[in-house]
Amino acid sequence: MSADYGNYRTDLNTYLNFYMKLITFTDGGARGNPGPAAAGVVIKNEAGKILTSYGEYLGEQTNNFAEYSGLISALKKAAELGATEVECVLDSELVTKQMQGKYKVKEPTLQKLFVTAYNAAAKFKKVSYRHVMRAQNKEADQMVNEALDQRM
Repeated sequence: MSADYGNYRTDLNTYLNFYMKLITFTDGGARGNPGPAAAGVVIKNEAGKILTSYGEYLGEQTNNFAEYSGLISALKKAAELGATEVECVLDSELVTKQMQGKYKVKEPTLQKLFVTAYNAAAKFKKVSYRHVMRAQNKEADQMVNEALDQRM
C-alpha cells in the first residue's frame, strides 16, 4: 500500500518495517566488591528468541559498575541490531530505579555510567526498565559467571 503526495512517496510496508522491539536481560557481578567483575547480556526478540548473548570481563570493578556496564553494552548492541524500542530487564534495583529517575545517582563513577546509559537509551523511540529478581534473570547471570570463570 502506498500513497503519492506530490514528490513524496510513502510506502506503508517500509514504514512498518522500521519498528523493532527487543528485550534485553542484563546482569553484572563482582567477586569481591570491588573484585574481578563481568557483565552479562542476553537480547531477545518479542517472540522470546535469543538473538545474542555474551559476557564481558571488566577487570577489578564494583558490582554496581558491572551492572551499569551490562546495561550500556546491551543498549549499544540493541541499536546495532536495529531496535527502535527496548525493554531493559535488570535484577539490579539500584540501576533500574536510577534509570527510571526514582533514585538519585550520587556516586561520581556511577554518575558517569548513568550519563552514558542515558545517552545510549536516547537513540530509541521508547525505552523501559523493569526490575526482576535474580531467579528471573538466570541467562544473563550465566553470562556473567562464564566471563568470570574464563578469566580466573
